[in-house]
Amino acid sequence: MELRGVTGVESGYSGGTVSNPTYEQVCDGDTGHAEVVMVTFDPSVINYRQILEIFFTVHDPTTLNKQGYDEGTQYRSVIFYSNESQKLIAEEVIKEVNDSGIWGKPVVTELVPRMPFFRAEDYHREYYRRNPRAGYCNVIITPKVLKFRKKYAEMLKPQTA
Repeated sequence: MELRGVTGVESGYSGGTVSNPTYEQVCDGDTGHAEVVMVTFDPSVINYRQILEIFFTVHDPTTLNKQGYDEGTQYRSVIFYSNESQKLIAEEVIKEVNDSGIWGKPVVTELVPRMPFFRAEDYHREYYRRNPRAGYCNVIITPKVLKFRKKYAEMLKPQTA
């Protein structure tokens, strides 16, 4: 929640067929869920388009069913939109990202109507904050966090002591 206007970030699962899936079930790839983050925000401070633009600069949207070293449909790039307006904005942003050539490959991010969201287990939430020195965090997450903080410094909330 480093961005001004972002009021909540919740990790969890969506897009599958099992109610209340566990992390282990989702990781097995049999539930149809994707690991996702639900972002809530104040649109008078930051808008949906800005959030998507940030998403597409810090997340590789060109690898089908893969993020970092993780592979499987549970790691697909997906946006669950809440209404037709959000869908249209997401389509516009995807076109702009593709046209810009920023990733060198086409965006494969799925656009799907919002489905039930299941909150991740406590031990799976805030993983990076609790395990910053873990190998996966150092190799995959830290570079993304640093890139994000540098590129969007003017949009970050002031640091508190």
